[in-house]
Amino acid sequence: MTENKSVLKWLDEMKNLLNPSEIMFINGTESQLENLRKLACETGEMIKLNEEKLPGCYLHRTAVNDVARVEDKTYICTPTKEEAGPTNNWKNPEEMYELLYDIARNSYTGKTMYVIPYSMGPIGSPFSKIGIEVTDSIYVVLNMAIMTRVGEKVWHALGQSEDWIRGLHAKCTLSEEKRYICHFPQDNTIISVNSAYGGNVLLGKKCFALRIASYLGQKEGWLAEHMLILGVKNPAGEMKYIVAAFPSACGKTNLAMLIPPEIYRKKGYKVYCLGDDIAWLHIGKDGRLWAINPENGFFGVATGTNEKSNPSALQTTKTATIFTNVVHNLDDNTVWWEGLDENSPENAINWKGERWNGRVSSEKGAHPNSRFTSPAKNCPCISSHFDEPNGVPISAIIFGGRRAQTIPLVYQAKNWNNGVFIGSIMSSETTAAATGAVGVIRHDPMAMLPFCGYNIGEYFEHWLDIGEKLGDKAPQIFSVNWFRTDENKNFVWPGFGENFRVIEWILARCDEKISAKETPIGYVPNVDDISLKGLNIDKESLEKLLEVVIDLWKNEVSEIKEFYKKFGNDLPKKLVKELCKLEENLSEEW
Repeated sequence: MTENKSVLKWLDEMKNLLNPSEIMFINGTESQLENLRKLACETGEMIKLNEEKLPGCYLHRTAVNDVARVEDKTYICTPTKEEAGPTNNWKNPEEMYELLYDIARNSYTGKTMYVIPYSMGPIGSPFSKIGIEVTDSIYVVLNMAIMTRVGEKVWHALGQSEDWIRGLHAKCTLSEEKRYICHFPQDNTIISVNSAYGGNVLLGKKCFALRIASYLGQKEGWLAEHMLILGVKNPAGEMKYIVAAFPSACGKTNLAMLIPPEIYRKKGYKVYCLGDDIAWLHIGKDGRLWAINPENGFFGVATGTNEKSNPSALQTTKTATIFTNVVHNLDDNTVWWEGLDENSPENAINWKGERWNGRVSSEKGAHPNSRFTSPAKNCPCISSHFDEPNGVPISAIIFGGRRAQTIPLVYQAKNWNNGVFIGSIMSSETTAAATGAVGVIRHDPMAMLPFCGYNIGEYFEHWLDIGEKLGDKAPQIFSVNWFRTDENKNFVWPGFGENFRVIEWILARCDEKISAKETPIGYVPNVDDISLKGLNIDKESLEKLLEVVIDLWKNEVSEIKEFYKKFGNDLPKKLVKELCKLEENLSEEW
């Protein structure tokens, strides 16, 4: 419990609005959490799984109409539309407070109001932020206890400060028509109603750690980014850290938990995970860029996770994990999902709660967006610096997307502003897995398009300003593309753990240990500088992977110009200048 006056005042307001029958303060103790797990099993909200095979693990199913983030119902609520910018859905704050409070009013009648104090980042870190979420969902409580630092220590860290994020979640009736996820950046407030899906209701995650935090970062001089953080230790014992941004379906979690190929492991190379989704970046006292992971767990996609794609992630799910919308194998009370293995269960319940036989059913058993929530400490390659209050120093920033052609396997930006330009034009092509036309380019600047909590033109400007402050201590910026295809539309690069070969080149460039070939778009590797030892790839194929095709890039410039139009006068002039430089470079002889 707390004596913080601003917290108590807000909790009184929430109590009067929501009308709960009782209030429970979450202290994060194992005994309290265990009691809540038992209660969730009694109510049917969760199912306890096989204690021998999956100790401390549980299964949860959402409503069938509530299975993913709802970007069309996600709003940035600022006094003017211009403050939200051209890429966000905007609503007037006064109107939305009235609407949301009307929806939520008395929705906790006969229920418990759970009060969750949580820290994004290590408790007490100068870079951490504190939030308070009220919810009527035990599922939310138990997930937040995994994903964030929860408990009494948070109250102590907060003291009497008024610098904390207010979060209201109310399941209400799960009405799709009245489902809203709203952010009020100037008020440090998040309100989510009519959803129980994790991405919409674990308010510390995308809502706080990206949308609200990105706004705070702009005001306070730091960056909140949709990025993984990983560390690489070379045989000499030297550690370097990388952050990387990828849109969905581009292998972000796989890279975060990368296992180097055997030939590198034998040499003594090691990779450590510090985070798979979000990084908060600050300029340290030494003038370098430092990163912390504000989260304490993984909210990963289960479907497709297996021993080949991500053995570390799979191992992470073996204990103390909450699975959402996967298959329940009734024969041994375990879980299964498409892509796990070939042994689809016959005696099972699918994600909808229906009887399911994986050997004969034409329907998938797990939802494509099925999830696991696991503690970060479960990860076999978690870094010993995971809880470091000051974070880790960053040597390289990587931007990546899914492109069949045009974008090389890897290239290096010519300078910071050029790197920000590369991040601003990040894009992926649609695949057959999504509805609509295949091969359509979808832009997702810095992988932040759905998550930037303010005008994205100002966000670009903020990136440019950070680079100016860093000066010659700025990390090097790179682009990668694991997804180039041949004439038969087969992937040329093997990906997964073999991506370490590209990481090796990136780190060598950061240390200026090797040269590179200058091209119109940036610096690409000399073909002999990326090791092919042990791979079934010849130098000719690698040369094609690294090729900068002028005509394709001229088409890319036209496409970028069209994309940039949506930003109007909000687009920084420095990025327009970078686009002009690229166009000029492409017209020259190389």
